[in-house]
Amino acid sequence: MVKSTTLLKQHSKMDTKDLNKIQKDREEKLKKLRDAGFNFPNDFEKKDNLGDVAEQFSNETKIDLEEKVVSVQSAGRIIFKRVMGKVSFMTLEDASGRLQAYFSLDNLGDDLAQIKEWDLGDIVGISGNLFRTKTEELTIEVKEAKLLTKSLNPMPEKHKGISNIETIYRQRYIDLMSNQDSRELFIKRNKIIQSLRKNLEEKGFLEVETPMMHPIPGGANARPFETHHNALDKKLYLRIAPELYLKRLLVGGFEKVFEINRNFRNEGISTIHNPEFTMLEFYEAYGKLDKTTAFIQKLIQDSVLEVNGTLKIVYDGTPLDLSNDFKVISIKDLLKEKLGLNNLDTAEEIFDAANKTGMKVKKSWGWGKVLLELFETHIEKDLWDPTFVKDYPYEVSPLSRRKDNDPDYTDRVELFIGGREFANFFCELNDPIDQENRFDDQLKQKDLGDIEAMFFDEDYINALKHGMPPAVGVGIGIDRLIMLATDSQSIRDVVLFPTLK
Repeated sequence: MVKSTTLLKQHSKMDTKDLNKIQKDREEKLKKLRDAGFNFPNDFEKKDNLGDVAEQFSNETKIDLEEKVVSVQSAGRIIFKRVMGKVSFMTLEDASGRLQAYFSLDNLGDDLAQIKEWDLGDIVGISGNLFRTKTEELTIEVKEAKLLTKSLNPMPEKHKGISNIETIYRQRYIDLMSNQDSRELFIKRNKIIQSLRKNLEEKGFLEVETPMMHPIPGGANARPFETHHNALDKKLYLRIAPELYLKRLLVGGFEKVFEINRNFRNEGISTIHNPEFTMLEFYEAYGKLDKTTAFIQKLIQDSVLEVNGTLKIVYDGTPLDLSNDFKVISIKDLLKEKLGLNNLDTAEEIFDAANKTGMKVKKSWGWGKVLLELFETHIEKDLWDPTFVKDYPYEVSPLSRRKDNDPDYTDRVELFIGGREFANFFCELNDPIDQENRFDDQLKQKDLGDIEAMFFDEDYINALKHGMPPAVGVGIGIDRLIMLATDSQSIRDVVLFPTLK
């Protein structure tokens, strides 16, 4: 007689009474194990990865394995088991993959009875030799076996995994243990970050770490999280961006620096916004905007290639070709083309365009803010193909250098792909007097009720007065880049533990 056990249904669909019974049965098993001396042992040495063994010996025939002894000592979680009279088959899984194990009375004697009581989800250590079954499945013939961790909660159902999105995000550990695709996605995330880091280091950039708690929030227009340091009796802010600290390093003499960092913004949550998110920021003294534009294109392309092997991908069901040079166009030219305007050169023309489109304009907005709102309303979502948008108004670019030939605008560029912003970069403002005036303008905006306006940072101004070399600075949203490269439609899919309501 054969008794077959499959993975249990996911918790959200399991009857509470059944779930409680399963948990109670497992707790009783653990009690008996404890009475016999079990204490979640940590003395097992894992020498082999299951997936690596499966891959290495996948082409070995039954005859090959009969002619040589291949010993394996590994550990993993039980994800399937089939119990018979004098034998038992279990499939074990670790971070590298999975492999079948064969337990028999001949090899294990009286221990087999206890092994049959192991449950799906238990973590076990085994050692034995490889062989192939009659159906040619690569299998470990277990000579020794040891229970390492007793699982008290059931795993999700084998083939369905978890369909409840709340469970996936709130209990990521369940998602990861039951969904190979989820594990692969986060491995891809790591590969993308490694690709970014490799490119920067090859260009001579130094990786640095800057504070995550700031006395003054700065580096971006955003609402910060506030906290309090008890010993200092001082208000601090979780950083919204590392920019001002990284530029202090340029003042200090470092010429190429980067940081892959967590930022925190006390704003809304959406499919593309999480209160904490990962950014890459890098700064190059004496850098040139055109060369930086080309380098950013390479960073994006190499990241996508790293996990796809091609630059012709599909995102959200729509083809996306990243293989050609990305388009470069000014924000004004895009608006004139979209809105059918001949001129958009004066404040009057910009306000007229806003009125004609029916856009509501706040009294505190200058022409630069109106121009940006027109762009975000009518252009941004339609920029599917990779597009570098340049020449942003100085009013909405408080840290950017003004253009030499048109000081109302700045040497600032943003990259859009699939209707979303992926990068923001510009020639840095290193004139301390101009920067001081920009901070004053931001304070005026704050007085008018703009909670995202920047604070005045006197120490940063003091740093600039010591002299910062001309530089280009870049910020790239890593989470969005990973979404693009893995065809993920929500930032929650690419963040291991997203913030939820």
